[in-house]
Amino acid sequence: MILAIDPGTEESAYLAMDDWGKIQFFGKVDNLELASFIEKGGDYEELVIEEIQSFGMPIGREVLRTARWTGYFESTARDRNKPTIFVGRQEVKLHWCGSPRAKDANVRQALIDHYGPPGTKKAPGVTYGIKKDVWSALAIAGYWYAKQNGRT
Repeated sequence: MILAIDPGTEESAYLAMDDWGKIQFFGKVDNLELASFIEKGGDYEELVIEEIQSFGMPIGREVLRTARWTGYFESTARDRNKPTIFVGRQEVKLHWCGSPRAKDANVRQALIDHYGPPGTKKAPGVTYGIKKDVWSALAIAGYWYAKQNGRT
């Protein structure tokens, strides 16, 4: 099981994907709540986190706070003997869209093309309920799953 995280300053999006590439659970929660799940060992084998990357521009307080959280998540997973893998947003975009310059809307559409449309409450699809930053967590999990299975 992969637990993918799109980290944030106070809240982070997460998504768990099983060994067959199926979405198991997802959400967006306070970082302390997510850290607690990681600390308890959770139902995952690998923690995959979007890595903060520098593109030559100055960074601000929010980026630094997010970086501290990614380090905390990594440390907490390590204490539970769970490996942490960092993947860059550019790698994920390249995998899903064939271009590191793709926009979030392009990645979301590629995910819908791959996993299927969200559907409706009466007829939910596999991605039903996924919104905002959780799409990024799905992109990270799907990318890592594909890479581990020789599909990149």
